[in-house]
Amino acid sequence: MRYFRRRWNDSRGDGFDSWGATTYYFEVGKDGWPTRQVESYDTGPILRYGQGREEDEYGQLGQARLDESEDWMPWAISQNEFEDAWEAAQ
Repeated sequence: MRYFRRRWNDSRGDGFDSWGATTYYFEVGKDGWPTRQVESYDTGPILRYGQGREEDEYGQLGQARLDESEDWMPWAISQNEFEDAWEAAQ
């Protein structure tokens, strides 16, 4: 597994724009596909997706590969940092 954190400053472009910008945390398998994901919004909402909860009324687990061809390595984080975000989203 690999782990990434990336800030997204653009709005969602939907009915939840008031949540503000977000920081995404991804756990990614060897195939480049997200297996778990946390979205932490500036105004407080925190969403998490993974096995058994791939989507809800607010969003879904990433539907794009996060592989080295897109150069995600600058946003690599430790497993511990991801797990901290995952636990905070409960």
